[in-house]
Amino acid sequence: MNQKIALVTGATSGIGRATAVSLAQNGFKIIATGRRTERLQELVQQFGAENIYPLEFDVRDKEAVRAAIAGLPAEWHSIEVLVNNAGNAHGLAPFQSGDLDDWEAMLDINVKGLLYVTKEVLPIMIERKAGHIINIGSIAGKEVYANGNVYCASKFAVDALSKAMRIDLVHEGIKVSEINPGAVETEFSEVRFKGDKERAANVYKGFEPLLAEDLAELILFMVTRPKRVNLAEVLILPAAQASATIINKQ
Repeated sequence: MNQKIALVTGATSGIGRATAVSLAQNGFKIIATGRRTERLQELVQQFGAENIYPLEFDVRDKEAVRAAIAGLPAEWHSIEVLVNNAGNAHGLAPFQSGDLDDWEAMLDINVKGLLYVTKEVLPIMIERKAGHIINIGSIAGKEVYANGNVYCASKFAVDALSKAMRIDLVHEGIKVSEINPGAVETEFSEVRFKGDKERAANVYKGFEPLLAEDLAELILFMVTRPKRVNLAEVLILPAAQASATIINKQ
């Protein structure tokens, strides 16, 4: 059987890792990217070097991205699925109190990183007139909330880019999909709050948030639909969440 190759960014934790695991368990070969070598090697050990190809780089570094994709062995070159998952939130402060370094980190990873990786993978898909790009957005790209300012802006950009890419690539035979999750319990809040585990844990208290595996299951479903089907845009929320700011906490 000819296994499809999927490249998953941010595959060392959270949604990215769950997606890499789910796709690998269902017959995909995975190019797993991230900055933590030991976690990438864990995936290799779990599924074997014939099914996982680790690429260690930072999506913010366009030269590193270019070199990594260009350096893929021939047997790993025909990427059919790209999951642009790498992203982050830094800080939760009013605009006037925002930290410039936090702002740059969010824009560099959430927006530029997505652009850099997609730009390098697209020629492979265009040459084959086939491919599926899935961009992980957020409900924050649909609704602005207090103190979310630049993070929301970065996810609004992902939303706009997804729509524009879908238009530009439809004649190339390439599907473009976007997933916009609500509250998902991962390392997301711990990063946002600079390693404050207690504050991060409080975000998910009083209700049952989504799990990374829920997103991975959705991604698997999307990439295994018939060629005629594209789930172009999905908003996925915990049952307890109604909007970006309304969550039924008990």
